[in-house]
Order: sequence, then structure tokens, then C-alpha cells
Amino acid sequence: MAKLTLEDVALKDKKVLVRADFNVPQDANLNITDDTRIRATLPTIKYILQNGVKKLILMSHLGRPDGKVVEKYSLKPVAARLKELIGEPVLFLNDCVGDAIKSQICAAKERVILLENLRFHAEEEANDANFAKQLAALADVYVNDAFGTAHRAHASTEGVAHYLKSAAGFLLEKEIRYLGNAVKNPARPFMVILGGAKVSDKIGVIENLLPKCDAVIIGGGMAYTFLKAQGASIGGSKLEADKLDLAKSILQKAKILKKEILLPIDNVVVDKIEATAKSEIVGVDIPDGKIAVDIGPKTIALFKDKLKSAKTVVWNGPLGIFEMDAFSKGTQEIANFLAAIKCTSVIGGGDTAAAVTKFKLEDKMTHISTGGGASLEFLEGKTLPGIASLTDK
Repeated sequence: MAKLTLEDVALKDKKVLVRADFNVPQDANLNITDDTRIRATLPTIKYILQNGVKKLILMSHLGRPDGKVVEKYSLKPVAARLKELIGEPVLFLNDCVGDAIKSQICAAKERVILLENLRFHAEEEANDANFAKQLAALADVYVNDAFGTAHRAHASTEGVAHYLKSAAGFLLEKEIRYLGNAVKNPARPFMVILGGAKVSDKIGVIENLLPKCDAVIIGGGMAYTFLKAQGASIGGSKLEADKLDLAKSILQKAKILKKEILLPIDNVVVDKIEATAKSEIVGVDIPDGKIAVDIGPKTIALFKDKLKSAKTVVWNGPLGIFEMDAFSKGTQEIANFLAAIKCTSVIGGGDTAAAVTKFKLEDKMTHISTGGGASLEFLEGKTLPGIASLTDK
């Protein structure tokens, strides 16, 4: 790590401002339905509290209130859940900046304070310098532990770091370590699995990782643009017609680089995408009127055979419509296989993380990224503003 980390910073008797990612899903009654993101920041929170801080001030966004106060996006339920998880009182404040907030922090008997949703202020997403200064004025040290928003240059992720000594929390440090090693110094053979709906979402990842990896496995909706580019019939399957030339150029580049790209050799197809739809298995060519919804058994076997020797695997994007049990077999079989072999498995957030969680395999993967868009941009080789702005060692 070229940046300061939590262990590099003196915390005793300091007020510490932590940017966390508490953007958690809730039901209609505002009950938190998945507290994974809150739990992910607990090692950072507990370490800070164990090191004699005066105050721990937590801040986050929730949802997309677009710069307005929207009651359903209040962080109040997060404060209640946080209190249960850390076993000590959490003071919830109804705003995140201003003299009144500063006074309440100074007067608070509680050590842990949670500020209200940053995005209730339009200045947050605008990375307004004055807003960032107001946040910085609340504390002595800034810690970023919100990898999920590290690709956004917002006041709480990038701006505030210019006004305080700034360090990476344990979660952010872990993300940088695993994703960074996978890109820069992977144990080989190094395989990349890409899925999801669109080629356009993964162009940067393919272009950055193709020269560095030993093979790319492609499934999900994006595979059918590549298959069409090779001359296969894809029926009514997902196609990005404007990306056909790009798919051809990627396949050509792989040949020049002597890198293998594996595509489905059989497919699970349906007439219409419904959970109860009758499915059948066809080969590479998909008949007119049929839609591919998962990879077939021969493809699963092909992908497993390629992965069995892998020492590092980066996986971003499911291999079928895993949300529907009938079309989740390809994603589940590959996830089970990865969980069973001895390799460093890095799961790139978003839908892939949701799939691994659905199959109850979280504990069997080396690292599951907490950031969908952030992990994609990191794997593309982009500089993330929330990391770049932290204090250098």
C-alpha cells in the first residue's frame, strides 16, 4: 500500500471521521434486509474504538435522494442496527454539517456518532469544496472504508481527504490488496470469468486483463454478442448489435496475444423468460424464437476443465439468469467448483456477489468485493478518486 492505512495513524484522543458504505437494502417498513455492508466495516470500527479515540463519527449515503431530504432514505435504521452489532450506544444526528452538528458532537456522551445521509445535500455528489471542508471540520483524522463509492469523486470520498490526514480503513485496504494483486501480480495460471448482460459493461476489464491473464471464460448475456461475431445463430438471445465489431476485434486480439477465450458450446433456451418456462438444451446455434438463459452441461464441463488448474480467478458477472432457480445451474456449478479448488478466488461485487451469497458460498471464496462499479473500474486499471486522494505513506 502506497497510502496510509489505519495502523499508520495515531488515534488516541482524536476525533475520527469514517466514510462507510451503509447503503443497505430495506423492505417497505424500512427494516434492513441485508446488513452485509454494515458488518464489512466492523473490523475498522472496532479497531478505532479499541485505540482510545475521543469520538468516532461515521458518515454514509443511502439510496438516491438527489440532494433532498427523503425520509425513506434516512440512516436512522442503520444507527439502530449498528448499536446491536457493536454493543454500545450510537448517537444519530439529523444532519451531517453545520454549527449545530459540531456542537452536538462536542457535547455527546456517546463515543459513536452516525451522521444523517450525506446525499440529502446536493453538494455531496457535486464534490463541493465548502461542504467537504465542513465535514473535515468535524474531526482530526479521516478514514475511508467505503470501497463501493471509491470510484466517485464526491465530497465525502475525495474532497474531505484534502483537508485531513487520510487513511484507508481495513475493508478498503483489503479490496486494494486482493483486486490489486489479481491485476498486477497474480499466481498463475490466472483465469478471468466474465458474465452479465452486456459486453459494453466489461470492455475495459477485457482490454486491461486480456494481456495479463492466461484465459478468459465468457458466459451470461454478453456471450451471445461474441458468438454472433463468430457467425453462430443466437435466436432471440441478448445481442448488442453495435458491439459486434468490437467483439470481433477482441477475439482477434486474443489470437494475436495467444490467449484463449472460451465461449458456451451449448445453451439452455426458452421461448420466453419466465421462471416456469419450459427449457431445452441446444448446441452453439440457437434456433429462431429461442432465448438463451443459461450455459448448458457441456459448457459447464468445459469451463470446469479449464479452471481446474487455476491459481487465481477473477469473476465478474453471472453466467445465466441466476435469480430464477431454473436458470441458475451454470452460475451455481461454477461457483461450487471455484469454492472446492485451491485458488485465490476474487469475486467482483454486484450480481456475482449476490449469486455467491444466494448459493451460501461466501465463506468459501478468498475475497468478495463490496463494490460493483468500483471493482469493475479497478479491474479496468482506472485510478479511483477515493483511493488516490488518501495521504501517501
